[in-house]
Amino acid sequence: MPSPQQRTEAQQLVDFIAASPSPWHAVSRASAELDAAGFTALDESQRWTLAEGGSYYVSRGGSALIAFRLGHDPAAGLTLIGAHTDSPGLRVKPQPADSQHGVDRLAVEVYGGPILATFADRDLSLAGRVVVDTPTGPQTRLLHIDRPLLRLPNLAIHMNREVNEAGLKFNKQTELPPIFALSTALLASERFRQLLAEHLSVAASDILTWELAVCDTQKGCFWGADEEFIAAPQLDNLASCHAALRALLACQQPQKTALIALFDHEEVGSESGTGAGGRFLEDVLARIAQQQALDAEDQQRALRRSFFISADMAHAWHPNFPQAYEPGHRIRMNGGPVIKHNANQRYSTNAESAARFMAICAQAKVPCQQYAHRSDLGCGSTIGPILAARLGVPAVDIGSPLWAMHSLRESAGCADHAWLIDALTAALQEQPA
Repeated sequence: MPSPQQRTEAQQLVDFIAASPSPWHAVSRASAELDAAGFTALDESQRWTLAEGGSYYVSRGGSALIAFRLGHDPAAGLTLIGAHTDSPGLRVKPQPADSQHGVDRLAVEVYGGPILATFADRDLSLAGRVVVDTPTGPQTRLLHIDRPLLRLPNLAIHMNREVNEAGLKFNKQTELPPIFALSTALLASERFRQLLAEHLSVAASDILTWELAVCDTQKGCFWGADEEFIAAPQLDNLASCHAALRALLACQQPQKTALIALFDHEEVGSESGTGAGGRFLEDVLARIAQQQALDAEDQQRALRRSFFISADMAHAWHPNFPQAYEPGHRIRMNGGPVIKHNANQRYSTNAESAARFMAICAQAKVPCQQYAHRSDLGCGSTIGPILAARLGVPAVDIGSPLWAMHSLRESAGCADHAWLIDALTAALQEQPA
C-alpha cells in the first residue's frame, strides 16, 4: 500500500498530466510552477544577466523547456536531467476533415509509435496550439477541448470475425480517421475551423494553422486492491518531466549547477530545433558558461565534471507475457527506479554511471532495479545516447516501471513516482567529488 506521501506525489502527477494534454500544455504548466517558485523567465532573443545562485528557465518553440539553479562553484560542473514532453499518438493534418456518406471524419497521421488499437472506442478530443490572425499579427493560442469530441468506433465482430485471433489492426490512411460529426450543409473542413474558433473566441476566418493532437478525455486515476497503481495517458514521458521538475524545485542552493531539460520530438527521433538532437541545450550551456566567465577550456573542464541523467520510462514485467522479457531482468512495479542497459548503446548507461546512480539511490534510501531487453527483440532508445554523444558527459539512462508503454492509457506504480522524485532530488544535490 502506498504511503500518504507517495499517494500525494502520485496525485500531483495525475493533476500535472490532466493539465498537459499536449507538449505545449506541458511546458505551459511547468512554466507556471517555475514562476510560482520564483524562477525568472529568460528570452533567447534577449541579452541574459544571470545572478550567482539564481534560478531561471527558458522555453523554445513552446514545447521544450530548460530550467536551472546556478551552482555556487561554476568549475564544479553541472548535474543535468533530461526528459521529453511528447507522447506517441495521432496528429491532425493541415486539411483537417472530409465527409463520407453523411459522416464527417478528421484527417490524422500517426506520430511516433502508438498502440493504435488503444484509440478505438474511447472518448477522444483535441489539444495543442492554434495560430490565429490578429490586428498585430499572428498569435499562438493553446487549445484543449475538454469533452468527448471524437471517436474511432470498432468494426462489429460480425464483420471482422478474426479480430480476437489476428488482433485489431487499422489501415493508417483509410480506417484511422476518427468521426467527429454527422454531415451538414457546411463543409466538414469549415465546420472544423468553426469549432476551433468557438473555443478560442475568434472568427473562423482568423484560424491560420495548427498543431493538434488527439487526446484522451478520461482523467488519470488510482487502481488496484490497495490503489497502488496509476492509470493515465502520457505517463511516457510526462511522469519523468514531472519528477524532474519536482526535484529541481526541491533543490536548494546547490554547489553544482542543477539543470533539467524537457525536450520535444523524442518519439520521432529528436532531430528538431526543440528536440534533444538540436542545439537547444548546448546553446543554453554556452550562455551559462559565458555568464559565469568560463572560457572555452574552463567550460570543457566543467563538463567533464558533470553528470547527465536521461529519465524515460522503463518496461515493467508483465505476468501475462513472461516470454517478452529477459528472464534475469524482471522489473517489478513499485520496485523503484530502473537503470537501463544496452550493449549496442540504445541506452547511454555504462558500468561507472550505473554505479553512480546506485549510490545516489542508496543515499536517498530509494530501491533501484536494473533492466536489459531480450536479445531477440528490438530495443527502443532515448535522448540519453544523443546527448551523451553531443556533450561527452558521463550519462545514465533510468526510468520508472511502466505497463502498456505507448498505449493511449498506460499504468505505473504509485510508490515508484515518489521514489523517482527522491532519487532525482538527491542527484541534483550531489556534492562535487
